[in-house]
Amino acid sequence: MAKSPPPFAPFEWKIAWRFLRAHRAEGGVSVMTWISLIGITLAVFALIATLAVRSGFRSEFVGTILGANAHVTVYSIGEVDAQGRLDRTIADFDGMADRIAQVPGIERAAPLVKGQVLITIADRSSGVQVFGIRPDDLADLPGIAESEEAYGDLSRFPQGIAIGSGVARSIGATVGDKVKLTSPNGVKTAFGTSPRVNAYEVVYVFSAGRYDIDRTRVYMPFTEAQGFFNRDGVADEIEVMVERPEELSPILIPILEAAGERSQIWTWQDASGGFLRALEVEDNVMFIILSILVLIAAMNIVSGLIMLVKNKGRDIGILRTIGLSEGSVLRVFFICGAFTGIIGTALGAILGCLFAIYIDPIFSFVNFAMGGGVWDPSIRGIYALPAELHLSDVLKAIALSLGLSFIVTYFPARRAARLNPVEALRYE
Repeated sequence: MAKSPPPFAPFEWKIAWRFLRAHRAEGGVSVMTWISLIGITLAVFALIATLAVRSGFRSEFVGTILGANAHVTVYSIGEVDAQGRLDRTIADFDGMADRIAQVPGIERAAPLVKGQVLITIADRSSGVQVFGIRPDDLADLPGIAESEEAYGDLSRFPQGIAIGSGVARSIGATVGDKVKLTSPNGVKTAFGTSPRVNAYEVVYVFSAGRYDIDRTRVYMPFTEAQGFFNRDGVADEIEVMVERPEELSPILIPILEAAGERSQIWTWQDASGGFLRALEVEDNVMFIILSILVLIAAMNIVSGLIMLVKNKGRDIGILRTIGLSEGSVLRVFFICGAFTGIIGTALGAILGCLFAIYIDPIFSFVNFAMGGGVWDPSIRGIYALPAELHLSDVLKAIALSLGLSFIVTYFPARRAARLNPVEALRYE
């Protein structure tokens, strides 16, 4: 008894290859094959490019938040003073910061003084938020001290102020200029409170990577800010940086215990959690939509295979007559469809990876071709379209495309395998 050939034997691959090489009279099959190939290529490319941009956008957004903002902010609940006003300042700010810094997982804790002022140079002015911070603590903020687009001398910070690049553009200031800061809560006199106006030299201009930060933030030496905002001997809050900002839950209770009674905390996730949740929902919806796009592209394989089966009915009858089994016929047509899916997936994966790798020159070209202004940082919050390629995203897209291609290929291939050879040869 003759031994049956193994599945996907070499002769099955040869037959499939001959079927794919359609003759001129069967040009419709060839056209459908090319349409299927291009459709899957574009669908996989779009899926990988979208996943890369999604990952890059979230990473860039979170990175700029963590690079220039406190991971955890500690406030005082406050007490009512003799005048009946709620005082939420922190008197023992150094002691509180030292206790918090000793909690495992804390990188540093620093007191801050905050206030909103008007910054002016010549006849140009803008509203900004001043952060009073010690020079060593400012140097520990990577988004400020390690800014690639910053200029000036951060070591001179004790003799002046540091302003965001957006602030510098809005008022036309640069390093070395003298600017005026005006606070409405200034000097208290017998006739009431008069605004406080002080002049400071700009010694450093930073770019934190976030439009809203660069456009509104000014850093001032801590002791100077205490005097400027009438915070002598007190601080407004404690800025806490942790080692693992993405995993805050285990460390929040120890921070509260170290801060003491009448303290409360506010995390970066509380401040940006709504945006991140919306981004996650958008990511999931986008993945589903693009998955449907891949499915639609894969369905073109079905059309091409049905046409191929119809055109190759006589060949199928001959092959079955000379002894080819149903399983072999099924595998031959499965190879025809799967081959299109594999090649299309591979090309789409290559194009998607190249797009993610070279997104900066591609984006620059698109921006140039459209005359500039394609990306508005005041709306997006960051200055450029980011992309971050992850192996897991690429494998996810490849697995989805191949899985759908193999599934939809099976049904027309099974139909070809069940074709009756007598019916196929009746009219030949």
